[in-house]
Amino acid sequence: MKRFYLKNQLRLKAFRAADGVIADYYRALTCAISIPLADIPLMAIDLEMTGLNVQFDQILSIGMVPIQNGMLQLKDADYRLVSIEGSVGDSAAIHGIVDGQLETAISANEAMHWFLEKTKGHVLIAHHAPLDLCFLKAEIFRCFGEKMTFVSIDTMSLERARILRQHEVIKEGSLRLDACRSRYGLPIYAAHNAAVDALSCGELLLAQMASIAGAEELTLSDLLR
Repeated sequence: MKRFYLKNQLRLKAFRAADGVIADYYRALTCAISIPLADIPLMAIDLEMTGLNVQFDQILSIGMVPIQNGMLQLKDADYRLVSIEGSVGDSAAIHGIVDGQLETAISANEAMHWFLEKTKGHVLIAHHAPLDLCFLKAEIFRCFGEKMTFVSIDTMSLERARILRQHEVIKEGSLRLDACRSRYGLPIYAAHNAAVDALSCGELLLAQMASIAGAEELTLSDLLR
């Protein structure tokens, strides 16, 4: 039922989209979610921003790693720095990106065109997806003048649901990406940027899917929240 509703919603959005890039994105996504989960192209993504307030802060970098047939496609991983207005300021202490690195960055407009082209026909994967998608939607609206809808799987939401099913208490910090990975025996990477975090998120999803599935065959609806 959830997939049927999504397909109809995406078809309607493709019909109503004023920009061809947006319309093509919706049409490709409609086709992608019409096939079995094992065959759906997935794209693990991560963003670095100057802060967490979408009204004032800006996207600094975007990393992505595709997943096809349950395998991370590292050869097709991609990463872009995005230019901003002003300085990164004190936020550099968190994401490690300094003003000098942004001298060769692409513009926000170029970044959104690149993002939509690279992720076309993919279901997105992110850890705490609402945050990343909120920034992407805001920037896409500035670039295209259209409100965007994505189909995404949130690894943080999946992990929260798993913990609650086991009647455990969700402790502070227990839903952070590294903490979630450690519960599945996944390594903690020393480097911290959007590209590495996209990879980390993709690996986490594959571990979660294996844990959730058991003897049953997963569907996309099982992973959407």
